[in-house]
Amino acid sequence: MAEQNAPTLKRSIGLWSAVAINIGAIVGGGIFVVTGIVAGYAGSAFIISMIVAGLIAFITAMNLAKLTAWRPVEGGVYEYGRQLVRPSVGFLGGWMWLVANTFTGAAVALGFAYYLSAAVPGLAVNVVAAVMCLVFTGLNLIGARESATINNVLVAVKLLVLAFFVIFGSLYANSANFAPFVPLSSGVLYAVFFIFFAYGGFARVTVIAEEIKDANRNVPRALLLSLGISMVIYVCVGLVAVGLLGADGLAGSASPLSTAMDVTGVMGTGQIIAIGGLVATASVLLTNIFGVSRMAYSMARRNDLPSVLARLHGKRFTPYYAIICTGLLMAGLVLFVDLTRVVAVSTFSLVFTYCIVNLSAYKLGTKRSSVQQRFLALLGLGTCLMLLGFVLFASPDAWVIGIAFLLAGAGYYLLTKHWRRQKRVLANDTDTPKCPSEISDVTP
Repeated sequence: MAEQNAPTLKRSIGLWSAVAINIGAIVGGGIFVVTGIVAGYAGSAFIISMIVAGLIAFITAMNLAKLTAWRPVEGGVYEYGRQLVRPSVGFLGGWMWLVANTFTGAAVALGFAYYLSAAVPGLAVNVVAAVMCLVFTGLNLIGARESATINNVLVAVKLLVLAFFVIFGSLYANSANFAPFVPLSSGVLYAVFFIFFAYGGFARVTVIAEEIKDANRNVPRALLLSLGISMVIYVCVGLVAVGLLGADGLAGSASPLSTAMDVTGVMGTGQIIAIGGLVATASVLLTNIFGVSRMAYSMARRNDLPSVLARLHGKRFTPYYAIICTGLLMAGLVLFVDLTRVVAVSTFSLVFTYCIVNLSAYKLGTKRSSVQQRFLALLGLGTCLMLLGFVLFASPDAWVIGIAFLLAGAGYYLLTKHWRRQKRVLANDTDTPKCPSEISDVTP
């Protein structure tokens, strides 16, 4: 009876709220923070990197849409890897997704703090970022529908700010700032890897599939709609940013878009963009904690993580232990890391999980005897492996740290699997009746 009355996840999120959650996860840290990093690698040609990274993301998103239409389930890549490939592969996919998005949360929290410090000089960036992680943890505890409503407002504000940046900034853009434009360079390829971080949140909606109404239709739609909208926004904003400040100017700023708008000389415009940066990174952080807590919940209910993380609040139907642990972990992380390294490790881990997405889609295509689906899955897998190859040159540290996390996850999985096997053996020994000779041996 207790099991029947246990709280369950509620389908309370509609299509457009799901689209907003994904846009909230995508448009934020990338365009407001990572723009400066990629400009340093590719110069003004980082626009090409944005387009290439967007196309790579779209291929994987199409494969993920097939998987979610087949079976929309909380946990996304973890469940698909588990069900279609093997449990250990699913676990590593979920584990690295947690690593990626925990680091992403840290990156956008730091981005928020950088934009706030631009408006209020003298703030301790890492401390501000930690406080924001705790604040948005509290907001996530309220409930899924309430969190989605708050996110809808944040997304609307940041899209208005970005529209202002594109329209107003284009009046002051200078085409001379695009010179030199070198689209065929190693820097453009490295920038593809880093800008992929900006698109990385496109899978967020698949992780919360059991909380979305009519999930078989709405999750794939939300996935592809949000990614297409975000790609258009990124390219438009990138073009105007280069036209205003040039690649060197963007590369030298921790808050590149507000610095670019300052070039117009119109008082207050830089502050408007800084506010947009705050709102944008805030919405990413909100949805990030949302997604990480749901992945932890999904893994915990299958006993791949401590079962306490699968407990739901009796009234708000949220995995409150998972949310609290996620927020505390991110808050601790931002106190000790720098932005560039966080982005690199996060992108490595995300690309690894998307390799598993494409592998799962290939298995599904084999199951359905679909040649077209298998080809698309192999194309997605190949592009993701190419991105992992870029890491060796763009950020070798990311490989070292990423593989360390991967090995830690594999070790954890093997230890817990061994522990569960030993527990079953002991339980079987306890349940097996003893023969008379065994009883006499222990009777005084």
